[in-house]
Amino acid sequence: MAELSEDTKFQISIKTMVAIGVALATLIGMYYTLQEEIEEAKLLPEPPVSRTEYDLKDELVRKSIMNTEEKVEENSQKLDKIDEKLYEIIKK
Repeated sequence: MAELSEDTKFQISIKTMVAIGVALATLIGMYYTLQEEIEEAKLLPEPPVSRTEYDLKDELVRKSIMNTEEKVEENSQKLDKIDEKLYEIIKK
């Protein structure tokens, strides 16, 4: 393998340099376009919540509440069993 030093020759064709330049210019252009679109999006007002979106969020919240209620009920039953076992242990 060749070692790199100050005297190492680096050869690249004109065609490759032009391709690198075009690719670099394209990437820079895309970056600035994206930044401009981001700034524009920051200035736009937030879209109103649609009825469908509201209904879906409401349904999700209701399901979460019901799920939590079921888990609390399960934990309550488990706690009752633990309480009964503890009472029997203390009673002995």
